[in-house]
Amino acid sequence: MKKTVILLFAAIFSLSIYSCRETTQEKTEEAAEAIGEDIEAGAKEAGEKIKKGAEKVEQEIDEEIHDTDDVNGEEATDDAA
Repeated sequence: MKKTVILLFAAIFSLSIYSCRETTQEKTEEAAEAIGEDIEAGAKEAGEKIKKGAEKVEQEIDEEIHDTDDVNGEEATDDAA
């Protein structure tokens, strides 16, 4: 009788450890997917900011080349002064 009870408890313990391991693995996979999504969103946002910055630099260079840059909302007549 004792051996049967001990074997039963050992089997239940083994199953509970196995199910906990599965749950942990699932949670780890979900966390890894969430991290990947966060990285993707961050990279997209950074790319958009870089693109906006590049467009602003391009506009500033174009204004300097064509002497159409403005200072405080007014067109500059001479940047050297």
